[in-house]
Amino acid sequence: MAELNLPIYLDYQATTPLDPRVLAEMMPYLTTKFGNPHSTNHSFGWQADAGVERARNQVAALIGAEEGEIIFTSGATESNNIAIKGLAYSRYPDKNHLITVATEHTCVLESCRALERAGFEVTYLPVDDQGLINLAELEAAITSKTVLVSVMAVNNEIGVIQDLKAIGAICAGHGVAFHCDAAQAAGKIPLDVHDLKIDLMSISGHKIYGPKGVGVLYIRRMDSIKPLPLFDGGGQERGLRSGTLAPALCAGLGAACHYAAEDMARDHDHITALAEKMKGRLLHELSGVHFNGSEVARYIGNLNFTFEHVRADQLIKGLRDIALSTGAACSTEKVEPSHVLSALGLDKKQIDCSVRIGIGRMTTAAEIDFAIDKIITTVTGIRAGE
Repeated sequence: MAELNLPIYLDYQATTPLDPRVLAEMMPYLTTKFGNPHSTNHSFGWQADAGVERARNQVAALIGAEEGEIIFTSGATESNNIAIKGLAYSRYPDKNHLITVATEHTCVLESCRALERAGFEVTYLPVDDQGLINLAELEAAITSKTVLVSVMAVNNEIGVIQDLKAIGAICAGHGVAFHCDAAQAAGKIPLDVHDLKIDLMSISGHKIYGPKGVGVLYIRRMDSIKPLPLFDGGGQERGLRSGTLAPALCAGLGAACHYAAEDMARDHDHITALAEKMKGRLLHELSGVHFNGSEVARYIGNLNFTFEHVRADQLIKGLRDIALSTGAACSTEKVEPSHVLSALGLDKKQIDCSVRIGIGRMTTAAEIDFAIDKIITTVTGIRAGE
């Protein structure tokens, strides 16, 4: 039996471990190649710039984009803000309407609410009990004033995958920009921005075994897709994201994208086998367990369960050697029930009994076996009043 090291990490939607291969690619830019990539008069700057541009090309290759369409940011939250607010302000007042989904990440929803306070109109599409939008409702919501549709690829709490190709076709047919928050999808499922007709896409480095503090905004080269910058400075990154880039972080994200492309099929098979074992045993060996979200249209490495009569905080307290989550890591200080599970129709009591389990590249079969046994024992004990 493989050696088991505790604690076990099963919160891969919150963040992922840094792949050692990625760290190796980053190290030169933290030591000898420390130059400012915007210093164009000497070799130190040239070396750093070469690393940034190599990374830009690696990111572009992962999603079928062109190198010049990749803008480096601090992460998906900044990318989402630039995409949504920047594009909205660029077309105002001629276009003043946006469409998004009730289950989007908080930074997308808060960006839309900020625009509402500034005078924009926003349609928040509901989802069914599987977490999927109704495409007819999406198309019916588009008006002559609609500037942007923002729909995430893989939901961060329940792993549901929306029909991106159909959404892209609808948006293209109406001449409306399509933005996709792909923080939980890039590097995990195949994404081609041209095939899917995605005009703007947000990616986060630390969700794909890269470093924290770096992300990307893909922006299709079109006259109608020109977001305004959210802050001013030296005009780096096509004038959209001023400030000195961090070559080490850029190199790390580029390497993470490169290895994600190489390992995608292997990762998928590995994670699927472990997730199916986890899901199968918990549903078979415990009563009163419900699986949240579509079982078909989903990224399998994200499992969300409701355990009847077992509060999530009780369960997590009993699983001291296992790191998992009650929902979105970006909202852990808030006491409100999950807006994602609420949108699926779960009541507060059910939401309070729900946990998210994330499985990733570094998860082992021994860890999954240990976690399953521990969850079953703990749930059974709590229900018995032990």
